[in-house]
Amino acid sequence: MTRPTPLERLHEMREASLVGGGEERIAAQHRKGKLTARERIDLLVDEGSFVEIDRFVVHRCRDFGMEEQQILGDGVVTGHALIEGRPVYLYSQDFTVFGGSLSETHAEKICKIMDMALKVGVPVIGLNDSGGARIQEGVKSLGGYAEIFWRNTQASGVVPQISAVMGPCAGGAVYSPAITDFICMVEGTSYMHITGPDVVKAVTHEEVTSEELGGAEVHATKSGVASFTSPDDRACLALIRRLTTYLPLNNAEAPPFVASDDPPDREEPELDELVPEDSTKPYDMHRVIQLVVDQGSFLEVHEGFAKNILVGFARLGGNVVGIIANQPAVLAGCLDIDASIKGARFIRFCDAFNVPIVTFEDVPGFLPGTEQEYGAIILHGAKLLYAYSEATVPKLTVITRKAYGGAYDVMSSKHVRGDLNLAWPGAMIAVMGAAGAARIIHRREIQAADDPAAVEAEKTAEYEETFNNPYMAAARGYVDDVIEARTTRAQLIRGLELLKGKVEQRPTRKHGNIPL
Repeated sequence: MTRPTPLERLHEMREASLVGGGEERIAAQHRKGKLTARERIDLLVDEGSFVEIDRFVVHRCRDFGMEEQQILGDGVVTGHALIEGRPVYLYSQDFTVFGGSLSETHAEKICKIMDMALKVGVPVIGLNDSGGARIQEGVKSLGGYAEIFWRNTQASGVVPQISAVMGPCAGGAVYSPAITDFICMVEGTSYMHITGPDVVKAVTHEEVTSEELGGAEVHATKSGVASFTSPDDRACLALIRRLTTYLPLNNAEAPPFVASDDPPDREEPELDELVPEDSTKPYDMHRVIQLVVDQGSFLEVHEGFAKNILVGFARLGGNVVGIIANQPAVLAGCLDIDASIKGARFIRFCDAFNVPIVTFEDVPGFLPGTEQEYGAIILHGAKLLYAYSEATVPKLTVITRKAYGGAYDVMSSKHVRGDLNLAWPGAMIAVMGAAGAARIIHRREIQAADDPAAVEAEKTAEYEETFNNPYMAAARGYVDDVIEARTTRAQLIRGLELLKGKVEQRPTRKHGNIPL
């Protein structure tokens, strides 16, 4: 038998590395509605741009007959590529090889590309589809996970980190995605949980499936773990491609500018009439955002979680901004525990990566009730306050209607160093609503009156006239200007241009102690 030449052997080994666990397992992956690790990479990155690293790595385990089962790549495809012409490092776990389980060498491959991403200063994208730690390797696989977690932590705030959960992700494996900046889950084929259904049943006697315990819908609507969900692998990868277009490569760069043909001075008369005259009636803050930002540019994050606050990326005059907005159509826009956590995390990402923050404010206060108080709304609300106060990127705020009580302070007010604070003519800035204030201030007079209802209505109108408008705040300089709503887009774009050179010095410290 003729020995292959070195070049022939190279070609043979490269071909062998491309089939992972073999055609039968690839077919099984497809039957589940899932793509393979390499198919996912091909859809995610620019065509022909992927450069693989460590394709010939195999595991080192010699127990339980594992020495007879060595597959090139060891269950993860790693390398670098381009997305919209911009570099990224990435890894894609291969479920066809030992169920994508993490071994010592599998972990080393992931750690290598994470180290390189930090050196080069580019994002890391992880496509997760794994049965967890490789049991045959014991503590070595656990050590591999810990090495990845440590690198996730070191990279946090330095380069963007994006996780796609495209299959199982259980036990300790969930902590790597949890530390990253954004998680996209695939509906119906992915799940994340610390302990599986069998353990849950044994300990708590609850009967649940993996989908019920940690499926995409659960994490998108109940826990808030998932930033995005997608109906299938292809949609998930397309979403990640779009997300990267809003992000800088690292924390020393500005987000990418994309020229827009949407006029910067575009006025929207609809905004003048959008907010109902009756302050108890809701409206959809999505519409405000759509009318103000560059057309079609709003990418909402955590869309299904804590719907009383909206967060996401958009562009204004081609420049990326982070949007934070109270949603009066849900819980009247009140801040609660979930909304505070959602907003705080997004603000801290924007601040870490030089994304200016634009806040649309219509907030009647914090949600009252024992459930909120027992759940530590004080601490969680303080997270949102801390995040706004800590942020040094440009902060622009538009008060569209209500700005009441402590929630007024929290939502990027002048007092927590908002740079440009604007109000629409119908804005109401006060300690509380006029009716409540009148009942407290004039309680004795109302109680003693022959017609308490009439006196209460009169005092409410007086309070509304005196305090429930933007001019008292404007007189103090707490609002920089009261503007026609239709001009909001032009005002914000002009403000962003002026604030591009903003520099804000803070005291030297190792880090603050955010109320966690």
